[in-house]
Amino acid sequence: MSHLLIVDDDPNTLASLARAFRLNGHEATVADSAARALELLRAQTFDLVFSDVVMPGRDGIALLEDIRGLGVTTPVVMISGQATLDMAVRATRLGALDFLEKPLSTEKLLLTVDNALKLARLERENTELRKRVGKHEIVWVGAAMQRVLNMVRRVAAGESRVCILGETGTGKELIARSIHETSPRAQGPFIAVNCAAVPEELIESELFGHEKGAFTGAASRHAGKFEQAHRGTLFLDEIGDMPAVMQAKLLRVLEEGEIERVGGAQPIRVDVRVIVATHRDLDAQVRAGAFRQDLYHRVFVFPILLPPLRERRDDIPALIEHFVKAVSEQNGWKPKPVSAEAVRILSAQDWPGNVRELRNCVERLLLLADSEVDAETARIAVPRRVADASPSVSGPLAERVESFERATIVAELKRLGRNMTETAKSLGLERSHLYKKCAQLGIDLQQLDG
Repeated sequence: MSHLLIVDDDPNTLASLARAFRLNGHEATVADSAARALELLRAQTFDLVFSDVVMPGRDGIALLEDIRGLGVTTPVVMISGQATLDMAVRATRLGALDFLEKPLSTEKLLLTVDNALKLARLERENTELRKRVGKHEIVWVGAAMQRVLNMVRRVAAGESRVCILGETGTGKELIARSIHETSPRAQGPFIAVNCAAVPEELIESELFGHEKGAFTGAASRHAGKFEQAHRGTLFLDEIGDMPAVMQAKLLRVLEEGEIERVGGAQPIRVDVRVIVATHRDLDAQVRAGAFRQDLYHRVFVFPILLPPLRERRDDIPALIEHFVKAVSEQNGWKPKPVSAEAVRILSAQDWPGNVRELRNCVERLLLLADSEVDAETARIAVPRRVADASPSVSGPLAERVESFERATIVAELKRLGRNMTETAKSLGLERSHLYKKCAQLGIDLQQLDG
């Protein structure tokens, strides 16, 4: 069902148009002047505006100018019984979607609504497709992700709020998008916001929007993410980083289903499904007083825990194959084969950056490899994590060198799953020399964690 705004100074026209739209399943709101229409547009979100051209006071053309001046992007259809070519040209230049002449037939009106809604949906889909160019699909073969996707299918059918938990780079936004795309809201917008990436002083405007002149730099009215997500899904990533003041305001929106733009005076109803995500332990944050307990209970209805890549190693070969194809297509490269040994080396890594880090490594592999991604290329391309195990810088030089050698060998052994042959090759040593070094440095290979 769409929400239409009808603007006309004739009460009979308003009544007949509203009745026709309502009988065909649309919600209709009427305004008898341009001033009243602007009040409604400031307070509510509409899918389409029908406006008469000739009205006392500000006419329909002036109203269209005001609407665009507010920053409202709602499609506008002009209607008139006294239409001229000049009117139609002016309306079109101002961005009117269509120009209809009175008398209006119900069939023509309903066709115009259908076409306008289809066009708006196509524009949203094109925007989403542009955003998703080069993004990853959900790729899996193992049981860990199968369990996650089973939960996605279960929760997508309803309106329950979902909290997606997992380390950075595990694909939380992909899971949120999958929930949206398999839900009854799939035809609506999917809007994502990274709460950790928005400055604290701007997050209220980002989420709720602002009126023109609400603060320095607010040159026009701005629809916030909640309004943009109307009748769709809003994904709040890294909600654990949301400032305390905004937590209280978000709680109110979740409870009442209304927002208020910065600088605005009227509440605006929004119909949005909210999905949140975080890499933080929200329960611990609640205990520490860093996250509101009442908000926690509002968003933590159906938790989905995403496994880190080190717990789904059976998916790594399929992910490598997928990323080789995706990165090659994105850059216009010819895909290069990846040897079984290179896949084995990559599968042995812990990948603390998870799927995102693996994708970046695959791109690095394709840049480094001549014709095939072989084991040597893989050893060069995988991240070295010596810094994570770096020793203290204090003490005599000999002790520092010994400590650094020990940390380097231990880190490389862990990275390569305690494979002595591969570790020796990676460090440029003979295998026998590596064993001797381990003995000299006191590295107990039996006690070393894999």
